[in-house]
Amino acid sequence: MKIEFHNNHFTLNEVREGIYAAISKPGGGAVANAGFVDLGDGVIVFDTFNTQQASKELREAAERITNQSVMYVVNSHYHGDHIRGNQSFKDISILSSEKTLEKMKEIHPPRIEKQKVDIDGLTQYIASLEKQLNESGESTLLDQVSFLYEMKQSLPDLELTLPNETFKEEKILQGTDRRAKLFTLGGGHSFCDSMLYLPEEKVIFTGDLVFVQCHPTFFDETDPISWIDILQEIKELDIETVIPGHGPIGTREDIDAMIHYLAHLLSIQHEESTEIPLLYKDWSSPDVYFQNIKSLKSKERA
Repeated sequence: MKIEFHNNHFTLNEVREGIYAAISKPGGGAVANAGFVDLGDGVIVFDTFNTQQASKELREAAERITNQSVMYVVNSHYHGDHIRGNQSFKDISILSSEKTLEKMKEIHPPRIEKQKVDIDGLTQYIASLEKQLNESGESTLLDQVSFLYEMKQSLPDLELTLPNETFKEEKILQGTDRRAKLFTLGGGHSFCDSMLYLPEEKVIFTGDLVFVQCHPTFFDETDPISWIDILQEIKELDIETVIPGHGPIGTREDIDAMIHYLAHLLSIQHEESTEIPLLYKDWSSPDVYFQNIKSLKSKERA
């Protein structure tokens, strides 16, 4: 059920009573999906978006709708579109795996500093895209320009806010009304990917281990074989609803779709692919399909 909460960054859906998916809007400051869970005596927020203006709206939505304070924040993995909004929750327990914290400390300070000192370069790039937009009228450019304005707005006050509590394999978060299981099976999409499972409600927040109806992004650390193994293990859980890192709310069938997609890429990595298979043709971000094949080939050469 869609909840009326007006903002530029995400739409809000109640997938079960007290369990909400915050699905990113194109061109907003969210970029990835997030969500929150009412435990009865407090709220878990899962991931915090790409900008503090988006995460501020997320916290406001979570506390207003549940009439509870945020008790825990979870970072599924270290990528910026899932953690850069942490500063809106710096008074809260922020949880991550040990590996996620390690990579956030290693990778983000120089990356954020570089972006901060090059705001003028970003401004010039936005102006060049606006010129293209005026000439072509392409809707994809409109979303990109809007997103970059959100990035520019976030940078002057952006503070890297690190998790202040870590776990190794799993942690049970118990409330008065329900319990949630926070766990990791290692790295597949990133160095380490964590999930939040609500067993009684058969709902799982997967972070970027699942993309729904959009091509998943590969990074240098992405390990598609381990990714498949993790998804196979997740399938053993009793799941009906999947809240993915990107794309609309899914079901357990979307876990199968991710497994098939990854297996397909592994099977054709030695071929020259010039066309996206029909099964994935309607997925968003089609250029990513060819980037992923290129990524697999470069890993093999290395």
